[in-house]
Amino acid sequence: MQTTDWEEEFREYVTTRGPALLRAANQLTGHPLDAEDLLQSALTKTYLAWERIEDRGALDGYVRRAMVNINISQWRRRKLEEYPSGDDLPEIVSRETVACGEVGEVHERLEQALDALPERMRAAIVLRYYEDMTEPEIARTLGISVGTVKSTVSRAMGKLRAALGLSADD
Repeated sequence: MQTTDWEEEFREYVTTRGPALLRAANQLTGHPLDAEDLLQSALTKTYLAWERIEDRGALDGYVRRAMVNINISQWRRRKLEEYPSGDDLPEIVSRETVACGEVGEVHERLEQALDALPERMRAAIVLRYYEDMTEPEIARTLGISVGTVKSTVSRAMGKLRAALGLSADD
């Protein structure tokens, strides 16, 4: 079966950008298998729209936006079956803990704290700090105002600090 130029271009894009997009999907979902499914769905939408996407420089934004939209849609459809209890909450991290070499535990706790954030907050944090997007880029990607991005990121950072037992100065 012979592939067309645009199919080859799409294949090259997925090969080149796939790992970075998978990291973003993993941060959005919090679960590796869900992240793979999310990325696959977003890439399917991108494949179907490939010929209509004129600005190839905006492909990452298109795929990220598709991932955010799909993830929010799936999240809305899901029913909450498990409720967190006080027994599952992580203990407070201090600078001494980090200094003692327990960095892996801190990263795990950060992942747990990210998972506990509301969908929009998690998406804003992932796009800002994992994908290194600017506030205007995040606003365009999420379809919200720059001011909403700023307040959402600020509130999310406060929740993450509280979850990790850190003060605003840390």
